[in-house]
Amino acid sequence: MTGRIVLLTTTHRIAPGLLSWPAWEALRGADRVLCADAAHPQVPYLREAGVEVETAVPDARELVDACAGGATVVVVAAADGEPALTDGLARLAGSGRVEMPSLELLPGSYDVPGARLVDVVEVMDRIRRECPWSSGQTSAGLAAHSLEEVYELVEEIESGDLGAVREELGDVLLQVVFHARIAEEDPEEPFSIDDVAGTLVEKLVRRHPHVFGDAVAETPADVKAHWLREKAIEKRRSSVTEGVPLAQPALSLVAKLAGRARSAGLAVQVPGGGRAGLGTGAPAAAGNGVRQEEADAAVREGRGAVAPAVDPVDGFGAELLALALRAEARGVEPETALRAAARTYREAILAAEKAGAGEPADGGGGTGAYDAAGPTTAEAPPGTNGRAAEDSTASDGPSAAGSSGAR
Repeated sequence: MTGRIVLLTTTHRIAPGLLSWPAWEALRGADRVLCADAAHPQVPYLREAGVEVETAVPDARELVDACAGGATVVVVAAADGEPALTDGLARLAGSGRVEMPSLELLPGSYDVPGARLVDVVEVMDRIRRECPWSSGQTSAGLAAHSLEEVYELVEEIESGDLGAVREELGDVLLQVVFHARIAEEDPEEPFSIDDVAGTLVEKLVRRHPHVFGDAVAETPADVKAHWLREKAIEKRRSSVTEGVPLAQPALSLVAKLAGRARSAGLAVQVPGGGRAGLGTGAPAAAGNGVRQEEADAAVREGRGAVAPAVDPVDGFGAELLALALRAEARGVEPETALRAAARTYREAILAAEKAGAGEPADGGGGTGAYDAAGPTTAEAPPGTNGRAAEDSTASDGPSAAGSSGAR
């Protein structure tokens, strides 16, 4: 009889001591149980269950010899799977000169879906403790990073690049575990990533009574009705506008508010008279000399911004609001639609630049479209709110662009 070698593998992502029944049978029936790592997380639980575990590091030949006479030896493998030992056994078996015992790979425990999230939590915990930058961060300080990561995810989703989507999802997940890890240290209301996950699970189960309860939902509309009903019970809000974040992009904000109002059956008077057309801004003031139509045409043709007769915020704001409401009513997410149009516009700009070999529209004199319009808000110097810095002798009165308060 040549005996048997059982290589027992386990995962650190499952609580130690939770092993499959075949694993316990092999451990209890073995003549010897060996483990090279005295600190292996399974060892205390095996000994508590009455299994004698020897701390030993046999090479392949010693292990084969230990199986002489038909003995069974179980090796509790380390996290790396004992590659040196398995390679040595493979060489012995391939030599043809050694009578080999039977070899068996037995998973005692294995990762379940989502198990790698345990690694994420462990890594984040160590980074928070040991990294000079991460250890000093606050949730308030990370807020801008969190928003940026979500925008990057949306961009990759729209691009259709699944590899990039996978990476960006990881970056968003990092924000979740980072904020939760920071919250563990809060002196008044601490919570952990487990609390976050627990709250989410409870919410999902509660809002899907057709999946986890006796309710019936045969259509997406039925599901939405269940969701809204459960949400109303949970939140007990006094207004449909509660819970709508005002910091989100304006078009998405309008669409969200419109959807809430429609679901509640509210008849809402649109500010500004509900004008929905474009290019019909406020009339020009006497003596200005620039018609609104000319200003609109200049923007459409890429000739830069021509100052309108009056502050354009009220007029254009009302028109944009009306257009966003129309889009939402037709099932179009206005932010997505505008972003798609912006990408198309960007391609047109790139095509124009390519056609002109990168030269400014006026042939290089520095008075092209960019110069006429001036820098955008993002390009302006800090503290100027998108406006060029004013000369100290300039008029105290706000300019048409400055009075808009653009940010």
